[in-house]
Amino acid sequence: MDTGNNGFILLCAALVFFMTPGLAFFYGGLVRRKNVINTMMACVGIMGLSVVLWVICGYSLAFGSDHGGVIGGLEYLFFNGLDIQTASDYAPTLSALTYAAFQMMFAMITPSLLTGAVAGRMRYKALFLFAAFWSFVVYYPLAHMVWGSGGLLARIGSVDFAGGNVVHISSGVSGLVLAALLGPRSGIGHTSYRVHNVPFVFLGAAMLWFGWFGFNAGSALAADGLAAHAFMTTVVASAAAMIVWMVLDIVRDGKPTLVGASTGLVVGLVAITPGAGFVPVWAAFLIGAAVSPLCVFMMHILKKRLGLDDALDAFGCHGIGGIWGGIATGLFARTDINPVARWDGLAFGDTRLFAAQLLSIVVTIALAVAGTLVCAGITRLITPLRVAHRDELLGMDITQHGEHAYPSFNGLD
Repeated sequence: MDTGNNGFILLCAALVFFMTPGLAFFYGGLVRRKNVINTMMACVGIMGLSVVLWVICGYSLAFGSDHGGVIGGLEYLFFNGLDIQTASDYAPTLSALTYAAFQMMFAMITPSLLTGAVAGRMRYKALFLFAAFWSFVVYYPLAHMVWGSGGLLARIGSVDFAGGNVVHISSGVSGLVLAALLGPRSGIGHTSYRVHNVPFVFLGAAMLWFGWFGFNAGSALAADGLAAHAFMTTVVASAAAMIVWMVLDIVRDGKPTLVGASTGLVVGLVAITPGAGFVPVWAAFLIGAAVSPLCVFMMHILKKRLGLDDALDAFGCHGIGGIWGGIATGLFARTDINPVARWDGLAFGDTRLFAAQLLSIVVTIALAVAGTLVCAGITRLITPLRVAHRDELLGMDITQHGEHAYPSFNGLD
């Protein structure tokens, strides 16, 4: 074990942990004033839930001994066998506890991401139970298939440096399916749903940007040149996406907006995640620049035409951004940057990685759709998914939590 690598990855784990409170501020600022506490509490509750489940059995199911390429074993229940003297099977220079801690933060933020799709109308109890079931049915199997020893998607040759499939596509697609099951918010289409706190949105985006360096650079699992490379591709893609989004705002509305710039930098981060440690720095410019128009098209045009109420655009950001990022990795990855990729990308004359990336995306989408339907069905047996119409009109904060975010405010929302 290497103390320098251990220290670096523990710091990265703390940065990834910081991303979930950042997401809470980002989502909380986007919703109406009467729903901000509920929206943030969705992330807060999952923070505690994910840690407990991860230590009990989540790590074991994701990274235990392989069973059919789909799920791990149960040998690490309650972190059995993981101690300060044990080296990680996945990164020999790290303590097994360090690796488990780093991966735990990914298991924390992923179900939190999908909560944005159902903001303003899903019963808190139902959301909490759904997140627990979803972790078992979707996240742990997918983490094993992509990153676990013997995982199915790793065996076919697909690559996912820091979670394009595992984190973003899975949560974005699941959020969209769950939003469709719930139906649209009351009054959507003829009631104004304005962003209630723009500084919250930027604060959350800035926290996400800061934490994402741990997310991507830490996925090198060592304090080495690959970590530096992932750090640089991360900042380049996010900056390019932010600039392009600002330009699109000017073209559409005549002015750049802080909400637009914040959203742009986030979708750039999403898009570079699967390829951060595989693609050249110049490709990161292209990946970031291309993702903004794709996401704008989904959020402002296609979503309305399809009649889907993905409240905070969880699919528009993470689903579309993750899909594009996975495809772009198949286009631009190079084996001389990271030999984990068996083949160069399509742009360099080889079709095999590109085909593997497409197949992995299809498998991820299928698992997310089927898993969401199963988890929603189980949750419905215990509690209704959606709040009563009256509770929705009064606001989720007071009806679900008995709190007001702004007690002195007495106006209309």
